[in-house]
Amino acid sequence: MIKIKQIFDFFLIFLSLPLVLSICLLIALLVLIQLGSPVLFRQSRPGLNGKIFNIYKFRAMSNDCDEFGVLLPDELRLSKFGKFLRSTSLDELPSLWNVIRGDMSLVGPRPLLVEYLLLYSEKQSMRHKVKPGITGWAQVNGRNAISWDEKFDFDLWYINNQSVWLDLKILWLTLKKVIARDGISQSNHVTMDKFKGSIEK
Repeated sequence: MIKIKQIFDFFLIFLSLPLVLSICLLIALLVLIQLGSPVLFRQSRPGLNGKIFNIYKFRAMSNDCDEFGVLLPDELRLSKFGKFLRSTSLDELPSLWNVIRGDMSLVGPRPLLVEYLLLYSEKQSMRHKVKPGITGWAQVNGRNAISWDEKFDFDLWYINNQSVWLDLKILWLTLKKVIARDGISQSNHVTMDKFKGSIEK
């Protein structure tokens, strides 16, 4: 299944490459104008079998700090432009490079923070049996507006039911979600509150 998904991913990226590159160049210029350098945001994330890789996104937040040199809270650093990038998922476009490199797939459980690795239950850690995705079953079923338990349940359901047809369905539903800008964040949060562990072990 891994090889089939990789061929499927490369085929779709190849078809969309001229359009994607044009959009990326435009967004990179806007990020440079609105937020300055660097244009890209890089962060370590766990991938297949928990292997750590660097994920790439367009930067959506400023680097504004308080008088002590400490970064301001996310909600203060996220401008209208940054909110637009996130609500349209355009900030995710550089992650296509991660797909080409083999770190990620177009569809799969979203790669979460490295600090969460020690907090997963045995069941939740199964999400690392497949490559993480730019979008996934959890994203089209609530994205950041659902609870962590629901998110993990959707991820595990995808792992147990994955197929090319399911991936196509998820990509189509993702496009609809992005257009509707649905499920961007939890109530009272810029995106979603941090995962603090599960009672289940």
